Amino acid sequence: MIVVLTLVAGAFGAVTRFVLDSSIKQRWTSSFPLATVVINVTGSLLLGVLAGLVLFHGQPSAWQTIVGTGFCGGYTTFSTASFETVRLVQLGRRGFALLNALGSLVLSVAACAAGLAGMWSLS
Repeated sequence: MIVVLTLVAGAFGAVTRFVLDSSIKQRWTSSFPLATVVINVTGSLLLGVLAGLVLFHGQPSAWQTIVGTGFCGGYTTFSTASFETVRLVQLGRRGFALLNALGSLVLSVAACAAGLAGMWSLS
């Protein structure tokens, strides 16, 4: 049953990413890939919250598989972030490429840590 729920959660994550990505791209016309950054940072925040719920609040570890691997795996996208960074370099937008690569990494790790810390502080 966990496998089926993980598959369904992954599908919902992918659809959510598609909808949010499309919505942001309609409003943001810069060559900087803001949509992917927003998606990866919010997915990292959710993973931190999820880890905190399991570690500090006794939620079942199956949540990590279903929501973490399933939904967040379908929602976030390292490969697109990497592709967009390379595309920025090819376009000669090296500053944006560096901002995208380093900014995404720093913001995603910080968001995950904030989610985990937030759950810890509630325990």
